[in-house]
This record gives sequence, C-alpha cells and structure tokens, in this order.
Amino acid sequence: MGEHTTSNRLAVDQPTRGADRNQAFADQADPATDEMLLPQLDDGITLLDVEGGRGVPILQSLVLDHLLLHDGPAFWVDANGHATTTTLAQITPSQRLLNRIHVARGFTAYQHYGAVCDLPSAVNQSIQTSTADTRATDRRASDRDEDTSPHTPALIIAPAVDAQYRADDTLGGAHAKTLQARTLARLATYADGYDIPVLVTRAQRDDFTAPVATVADHHLECEQTRMGPRVVGEDFETLVYPVDDGAYYQTTFAYWRQLLAARATQVGVEPTTPTPSTPTPEGVGTGVTADGETVAATADPLLDAWTATGAGGR
Repeated sequence: MGEHTTSNRLAVDQPTRGADRNQAFADQADPATDEMLLPQLDDGITLLDVEGGRGVPILQSLVLDHLLLHDGPAFWVDANGHATTTTLAQITPSQRLLNRIHVARGFTAYQHYGAVCDLPSAVNQSIQTSTADTRATDRRASDRDEDTSPHTPALIIAPAVDAQYRADDTLGGAHAKTLQARTLARLATYADGYDIPVLVTRAQRDDFTAPVATVADHHLECEQTRMGPRVVGEDFETLVYPVDDGAYYQTTFAYWRQLLAARATQVGVEPTTPTPSTPTPEGVGTGVTADGETVAATADPLLDAWTATGAGGR
C-alpha cells in the first residue's frame, strides 16, 4: 500500500466524468460519441469567471470550440484587448474559423454601449453579405448542429463587460450602473431573439458587477490550480487529464490547442494554421480613437468591418 505512487493515488481519487471524456477526444482522431471537449455553451447568457487573471486563452478556446460545432458568425464586443490575434492564431486549428469572428471595440463606456446597440445592424449586414456568396452554403460539416445556419449568428461575446463603465471618469456612479444595466438588457434580448449563447466575463467581482451574475442564465468558474486551469459548470468539471503512461496533462495553453485540433478533426475541418515555433506576446498592436488616443487594437485576421462603419472607436 505504501509503495503506490502519487500518480496511482490520483488515478483512484480523481472523478472520471469530465477528465475521461476530454482525454478520450484528445486520443481519438475520429470520436464516435458526441460528448464535450470543453463546456458546452447553451442558449442564453453564460458568465465565465476566471480566478487569478483575464483567462484570454480559456475564453478564446470556448469561442473557437463553439464555432467548430456550429455554423454562423460570432460577434465580439471587445474590451481590454481580449480579442487578441496572437493567442487566437496559436490556438485555432483553422484560419477559416477566425474569418467568422466579427469584432467591435469600445474604448469608452459610450462606445462600448454603442457597439452593443449597433450589433443588429452588423448582423443584418453580415447576413446580406453571406447570402450573396453562394460558397457559404457549402461550408456545413456533417457532424455540426443541423439546426444552425451559416448566415445567422452562432455566438455573441462580450468580455470584461463591466470594464468601460467602471473606468469612465465622465460617468457618475449611478449613470455607470444604468448604462451597464442597459448593455446587459440588450445582450439578454439578443440571446433570446437569436436563440444563441452570449458569453460574458467581468473584470472584477464586486457590487458593481452583481447584476452581471443576476442576468446570467449559466455560470462557469475557472480556477487556476497547480495542474492548470480548472473549469466548473452546472454539468461540467475539469480536473486533470490522464494519459497512457500514467502521467497527467496540465490544462495549459498547449492543451487547449490540442483539444481544439481534436474537435476540428471530429467535425471535418482541415487545419490550415501552422503551429508557431515560439510563443508570441499577447500584445495586439495599437490603434487611435476618435479623440486621438493611442490604444491597443488589431485587425486581421479578425473581421473588423463592423467597426469600420461605426463611430470612432467602434
């Protein structure tokens, strides 16, 4: 009994529900079952809380995994540089996935709220463009959700949904709360109207962001552990991932990439993006707002046409 290794003890003690499902997908080139690599994003607002950091790779992995399983574009209302091309390009198993992500950026509270308000117009424009392109109808993979369309939205993302409202010095406390509440109300309307998931995060957990938790239909929590990020939801739990030699994978950046590559193989998406030999920094370049302020920003390979037609900063 005393001769058992730590690895053996872990194999006995760890639950098998989430770990075995995830590793089975990573080990199989053509999985026969339809279980989860990452937590499934259901219709309605999903709040992702990440302990100990912004959790950009985790957020982006959830987005890309959802797009692999569902047709249609994603609309991303960004704050604080979460829509980074460096990490997205490293994680994604196919560059074509990035072409389906439309990004708007708000550098002030009013710009962020304006981008959320303008989202239906961006959706309509995307539908007109995609329906005019007959090649879009050939994009469906046999294992994807048959109820989704390549033209209508598949997902809305609003990371750090509170960031601009708490940081804007031109807003009083009451006004900031009101504007944030209106943003959340519109996101809830879009989730209901389009019958899709809306994925949000918050920069801080406090009284100001209590309404974000209240409006959320689903809640995912990510805890940073010695073994890597651990995600817990209503029907999902990530602990550690056993491999053939009895060791354990850490849920690191490389592991998110491996899971997404396995998912891409499952749905018949051919990889088109080479794996970089060295990590790249998380910086996203710079841009200039209408007020002349230099800010973090990026364009390709994400589609920023939504931002190009709006007011400054969106």
